Amino acid sequence: MSCRILLLMIVLPVLWAQDSWQPMFDGKTLKGWKETPFGGRGSVKIEDGAIILTPGAGSMTGINWTEDFPKANYEVRMEAARLQGNDFFAGITFPVFKSFCSWINGGWNGRVVGLSSLDGYDASENETSTRFDFEKGRWYKLRLRVTDEEIAAWIDDEMVVDFAVGTREIDLRYGEIELSKPFGIAAYRTQSGLRKIEYRALR
Repeated sequence: MSCRILLLMIVLPVLWAQDSWQPMFDGKTLKGWKETPFGGRGSVKIEDGAIILTPGAGSMTGINWTEDFPKANYEVRMEAARLQGNDFFAGITFPVFKSFCSWINGGWNGRVVGLSSLDGYDASENETSTRFDFEKGRWYKLRLRVTDEEIAAWIDDEMVVDFAVGTREIDLRYGEIELSKPFGIAAYRTQSGLRKIEYRALR
């Protein structure tokens, strides 16, 4: 057996393992997660294989990932549903190299999708802003990709964000959303369900 073939036999499985999807939720417990310490937050519980975020007296309820997570060149996917309420049910805060950003789904009274913030402009104000009619109680497949060149996102199979990073200022909206760093998922005055959460590193 040649050295080249032997090297490929050793290296290729490692590369494939790096590209495999890594589960972040076991469907039974909050292992790897903690409740985001938002003021007046509601409850977080597991029900029927999903994480349920229920609003409290404050604005947001959410969870933070406590284990290792990439800063760039990765994908995240999950399923999410708005169960009650009329605002964002999946505000996904994620790292972009040395900064952070939030992908908002269903904000600003229920329909706005986009990134917050770009050059100081919220998801309702920048060029990633779009409108999506979310059905209450329906599970949507969400996928987010962060690379050296772009931030891209899909709802089901529809691309809803295609943003070239370039030299733009990427940061979080001022306020409690900072508590969602480095990776967290939040709902705003809305009950949401989250399931099948996983990520993978990209080569």
